[in-house]
Amino acid sequence: MNNWLKTTVLMAAILALFMLVGGLIGGKNGMLLALLFGGGMNLFAYWNSDKMVLRMYNAHEVDEQTAPELYGMVRELAGRAGLPMPRVYVIEEDQPNAFATGRNPEHAAVAATTGIMRMLSYRELRGVMAHELAHVQNRDILISTISATMAGAISALANFAMFFGGRDESGRPANPLAGILVAILAPLAASLIQMAISRAREFGADAGGARISGDPMSLASALAKIEAYASGIPMYAAEAHPETAQMMIINPLTGGGLDNLFRTHPATADRVARLHAMASGQIEY
Repeated sequence: MNNWLKTTVLMAAILALFMLVGGLIGGKNGMLLALLFGGGMNLFAYWNSDKMVLRMYNAHEVDEQTAPELYGMVRELAGRAGLPMPRVYVIEEDQPNAFATGRNPEHAAVAATTGIMRMLSYRELRGVMAHELAHVQNRDILISTISATMAGAISALANFAMFFGGRDESGRPANPLAGILVAILAPLAASLIQMAISRAREFGADAGGARISGDPMSLASALAKIEAYASGIPMYAAEAHPETAQMMIINPLTGGGLDNLFRTHPATADRVARLHAMASGQIEY
């Protein structure tokens, strides 16, 4: 399934969830309003979701003067990948992590935390940035960014249904239990949609990052190190906006339970094993 088709399926599925919750809140009229609202949100997310996510993380843009090593590294890797130079951002968070965003390669951005810049060697950080540029090259960034913003909107609408109740087709108050169930199940459904798309995407970006950098072992080493540190260092912006967790190179959420049950990333050990196989020539990249 190509990425344009994936994006269309994602938007349609999220729109259906909007209509379901809208129907609970206001019957047919609520469903129609939710359809209009969801369609407007899809259009808004297409053009603005990258700015929203960067704002959520209080990311600040850097250049060759303010972050010469990171900026120069991204420029070198973008050249190797045949990509336009993306905007480069830094996030003031101790947890080592990174992500890419934007609607296409011409409007892309990559972001790295101050924690990842401190904890990784130059070679390891280069492997991470190559992975993020592979997401840009594969056009994964539109899918991940839209799914993050739309999943957040679904959660907000579902909470509205729970707290303010809904109406049936005759205008009578709906069963309050139904509102509670929707408030629980709608965000889970949005998470499942994200999961269905994002796990395979990470393996693809690992392979693409290995090709761009020419150094699979640098990314393997980086992933192992990030996994070791990230689980013990909270990332406050991600905890406040868990719908964005699937954008990161490693799951940034520190909680257990449902966070692990509905994790959007493949097991890091599996990713590292594949990269080792690439480096030894057992798998092509």
